[in-house]
Amino acid sequence: MSNSEQNKKDVPGQTKEQSIIVNGRPRTFEGKEIIYSQIVALAFDSISTNPNIVYSVTYKRGEGNKPEGTMDTDDVVKVKDGMIFNVTATDKS
Repeated sequence: MSNSEQNKKDVPGQTKEQSIIVNGRPRTFEGKEIIYSQIVALAFDSISTNPNIVYSVTYKRGEGNKPEGTMDTDDVVKVKDGMIFNVTATDKS
């Protein structure tokens, strides 16, 4: 890695690796924001294409003005080190 590449990684506010907890397991995520499908993939390694499977995502210990809540399929959440996500899959059939 060149010096300029290393300096770019060290700039405050740039993308960095975050340690988060997903379904009780430690995970790492690189980025400032995470989307619903990324959390489901971290929880279950893949997303089922079965239309009867519905995922519920909740989080806590998040960023300032919304430290906890639920996520819908089109939601984006700012990631904070130590943030906790819980993901459950429900079969509607």
